[in-house]
Amino acid sequence: MGDRRKRLALVAAIMGSFVAGLDATAINVVLPAIRVDLGGGLAGQQWVSNAYLLTLGSLILVGGSLGDVFGERRVFSIGVAGFGLVSGLCAIAPTIELLIAGRALQGAFGALLTPSALAVIIAAFPPAERGAAIGAWTAWAGIATVIGPLAGGYLVDAVSWRLIFAINVPFVALTLLLISLAVPARERGAAHAHVDWPGAGLTFLGLAGPVLALIRQPVVGWSSPEVWGPGLGGLALLGAPSSSTSGTPPSRCCRWGSSGGATSPSATCRPSPCTQG
Repeated sequence: MGDRRKRLALVAAIMGSFVAGLDATAINVVLPAIRVDLGGGLAGQQWVSNAYLLTLGSLILVGGSLGDVFGERRVFSIGVAGFGLVSGLCAIAPTIELLIAGRALQGAFGALLTPSALAVIIAAFPPAERGAAIGAWTAWAGIATVIGPLAGGYLVDAVSWRLIFAINVPFVALTLLLISLAVPARERGAAHAHVDWPGAGLTFLGLAGPVLALIRQPVVGWSSPEVWGPGLGGLALLGAPSSSTSGTPPSRCCRWGSSGGATSPSATCRPSPCTQG
């Protein structure tokens, strides 16, 4: 891959993750405006934020595994496109319930694009250049979390809280254009590979329990069944074997390396494919 395509692939990965990070933090400062506009009370405000965190935290391992099975370019494109589409729906949500549902879908698509963005970088850059590329991607992701509250505060004062969702759409369109130009398609792994859906389901439910417990703990305390029930249930599900495999559930493993098979100390531990050999 030429230097120009590598740079464009890196920009695509940064933009996809940047938009998701920006949205995740900008929402916190516009919750009072959403409450005034759509109602829902304090609980509605909490779930506008928590619905995103719940699906993102529960599905991110599965999202990484799907990228390994179906190709990082395909899964990254679906994650970015879906995030942009749902952002548009959130921008026009007429009720708090629909906004919460949209935020949950945003988290699900964010779980697809975030690990796939890293996989795109690993696939595009050789080991010698990979550390710097991942460093740039990580730095911009951190910048997004800082800019998010500032951008959210400005937009809600200048225009409307709805603009924090609507503004994602042009950035998503540009990211998809960069993906089509710079990110190479990758063939699926082995012909016999398939998604371990039972393992993926156990992973989702197993992670959703502890995430939900941590969300509810500040409100009801550690002694509440709303905390220890989902927490212990989720941990039990994470330890349960998948019915479709006699070994370790692949969706809950990690491995070092890139999609091309080369390993690098700079590569982070990524979820291995939800596949059976």
